[in-house]
Amino acid sequence: MKKSVFYLFLSLAVFTGCNRDDLQGNMAETEITQNDPLTARQINEKINETIKTKGRFSWNASSDHFVWSAIYQGNKIASIGFGSSFDRSLDANSKTMENEILELIQKYEGKTDRIVLSSDPYLNQIDVAIEKQETIVALRKLKSIRYLEPADYRYFENERQFGVTSKSGSSSSGCGFESASLSTSDYTTVSPNAKAPWSFAKHNIVNAWSYSTGQGVTIGIIDSGVSPEQTLLGSSFNNGLSSGRTISKNGVYVDSVWPWSTGYDGSADKCGHGTSMASAAAAPRNNMGQPVGIAYNANLVTYRAASNVVLDGYHEQNGVKIAFTELGNNTNVKIISMSMGHIFSVGKIEDGVKYAYSKGKLIFCAGGTSTSFTNFVGVIFPAWMPETQAVTGVKENTANQKCDVCHSGAEIDFTYQMERASASNIPVLSYYNAQTDYVGGSSVATASTAGIAALVWAKNPSWTRDQVLNKMRQSSTYYPNPNSDYGYGNINVLQAVQ
Repeated sequence: MKKSVFYLFLSLAVFTGCNRDDLQGNMAETEITQNDPLTARQINEKINETIKTKGRFSWNASSDHFVWSAIYQGNKIASIGFGSSFDRSLDANSKTMENEILELIQKYEGKTDRIVLSSDPYLNQIDVAIEKQETIVALRKLKSIRYLEPADYRYFENERQFGVTSKSGSSSSGCGFESASLSTSDYTTVSPNAKAPWSFAKHNIVNAWSYSTGQGVTIGIIDSGVSPEQTLLGSSFNNGLSSGRTISKNGVYVDSVWPWSTGYDGSADKCGHGTSMASAAAAPRNNMGQPVGIAYNANLVTYRAASNVVLDGYHEQNGVKIAFTELGNNTNVKIISMSMGHIFSVGKIEDGVKYAYSKGKLIFCAGGTSTSFTNFVGVIFPAWMPETQAVTGVKENTANQKCDVCHSGAEIDFTYQMERASASNIPVLSYYNAQTDYVGGSSVATASTAGIAALVWAKNPSWTRDQVLNKMRQSSTYYPNPNSDYGYGNINVLQAVQ
């Protein structure tokens, strides 16, 4: 379902190694049209205008001055992707090109220290400190550079500060530690004493368990981490009918507003969102009267990669990039689920997604959830990428009526019923032990679809990613003719595992 529009703003030049001639020239000859950077308000206004009129915003399609302004307003940190491939191991000239880029930066910036924040060991990507507009102009002339972007420009933070929709901005974080008692109409009790959410009947999931429970398949979840207080996602991960599986918790997020800061703050969820996603995908089929996940015998590898679902800032974007590359390198992981994103592309995350995809991973990303804060946006990044399967939430008994806060669009691949007429969403484990909650939006639709994929793959362990994906499509509402805004629609899971 992915459309070629994704590539609309990307440079299609053939990338080659840096030529020394590219490093020559007099700085005085560099044409600088404006000396003062745009304000954050001006930058956000231009981004919003571009998205509303063209459908997408891209740093690659922006002027040198605009890119420099955003870098300047974002702690003067830039992200550079270079080389003929995103994969460092596939580019014999990677180190040479990186060194030539750094030499150019040193030349124009007039310094040799405190330039490099990070050099990715797997990707052709570096983060650097840049202050001068002349440096940006010179760098963007290099044939070896695939993208040059601000690495710490905080669009959402600025939108909340300056935007007319600032009051609704708080809802964009996706965080919450609430617990709620479940209505008896929102679940059915299954052995040994677990609560199967109402949506399971809509997708024929309980009947599918006769054929597959996810055993032997590992799902990677990139989110805000998992609660250390929820034992069913910890020491009791094998409670009830769940057995012989593992949960691994990892943290690759630096909790600091300062880009130069180092030191991950652990795997523990400090938002609540990641806990809900892990529950929806693979909570145990427990004997404690708590909600069960779809693939209740699948393994989980979770990553605390960001503080919340809005990937707005250096450490959030860097954490997600690292999570994708590490999961890509984890041979046990077959499926990756991420219910976070941004309204425009982030080069380093794009590279990370492509890296994981190149390792055979089946990747599901949320199509987008918001209120008035970003309701002018269609499917969000990275769900619009051709390497991902974009998922959105729909209302009960429909496949083409999005939930009240869900996004839709041409890039959507699958839907999941997660909103009832009563306004109830999906029952999940709470952040706190022995408590429950409801969660909605395209987030839970994505984690649930990842769980469905685990059931299909466990039933057919020798299959490739494409075979699993084709079976999911063939078992969906609109196969073989996908809907223009909702893809293949809802999956009949029983059909998918038979």
